[in-house]
Amino acid sequence: MSTLGRLHYFRRILRAYLGASKSQLSFWHDQPAVNPNLTVDALGEYYMPFLEKADYAGAFDEVGIPMLDYHGKIGRQYNPIAIAQWGLGNYNQFCRTKNSERRAKFLLASDWLCNHLGKNANGISVWNHHFDWEYRTPLRAPWYSGLAQGQGISLLVRAYRETNNAVYLRAAERAFASFQKDINAGGVAFTDQNNNLWFEEYTVSPPTHILNGFIWAAWGVYDFFLATKDSSAQELFARAVKTLSDNLENYDLGFWSLYEQSGTLLPMVASPFYHRLHVVQLRVMHQITGELVFATYADRWENYMRSRANRTRALCYKSVFKLCYY
Repeated sequence: MSTLGRLHYFRRILRAYLGASKSQLSFWHDQPAVNPNLTVDALGEYYMPFLEKADYAGAFDEVGIPMLDYHGKIGRQYNPIAIAQWGLGNYNQFCRTKNSERRAKFLLASDWLCNHLGKNANGISVWNHHFDWEYRTPLRAPWYSGLAQGQGISLLVRAYRETNNAVYLRAAERAFASFQKDINAGGVAFTDQNNNLWFEEYTVSPPTHILNGFIWAAWGVYDFFLATKDSSAQELFARAVKTLSDNLENYDLGFWSLYEQSGTLLPMVASPFYHRLHVVQLRVMHQITGELVFATYADRWENYMRSRANRTRALCYKSVFKLCYY
């Protein structure tokens, strides 16, 4: 990142974290939790509640689609991940209350996803982000994400289940194709030298294997299988489960979890929010798959959070990483 880019980045995040006005963090940083009503063998409520996200109090466009305020040069933007999560939260609320307004909101999000699914340079259908993003390797608009692909599919197959409208299923099918293509061919998949299959939140080279994005993306593949019984989706999910179980040790620092496999001298430690999210995601993975390794790491990482020394150490690591690499 250039010196000017670093200046804009730190000015923007300081305003987001320390400013009095709402920012994109108002949406992302809810309290991660396992949905007590989840089902693992059929499409039902989404695996996390997203109830705070369903009641997002930030900016909306003229038709009621949420927009996130990133401040600085980025400003207010549509984020397909946020729109999908807002829709999933409202879907969960609809399942519980049968409230027609909740139904209208989750279908509004579903319609937005259908209308904004476009083809990338390789002809693969993706949900693009139309703003530059200050990742370690800056992402230039338009860019797409395995996380957006997965959560978009998770919402659309539930919209299809609720309405039986094939428009939603066809859009999910087009988006699913991104999981069948390598990142170099316009998809979101990457197979490493050990034949591990990864779904990449950010399609950068070399891949960084962001943990939360990989898991959320895998849930989208699993939901597509539940909706369609597509054997290729079943196989992709099984490979992702194996990748995760075989590589969790690489995300364990002995006192905290890593956000990603950064490949840098200093590791990118998860923030407290993302560490809690990892714990929740692993508990869901245990329920879906029955694999004990996921419960074991969830317990271990939850125990890490109980130590003030661990929390302080993780925060110091995270801060130094940001200063060095962003």
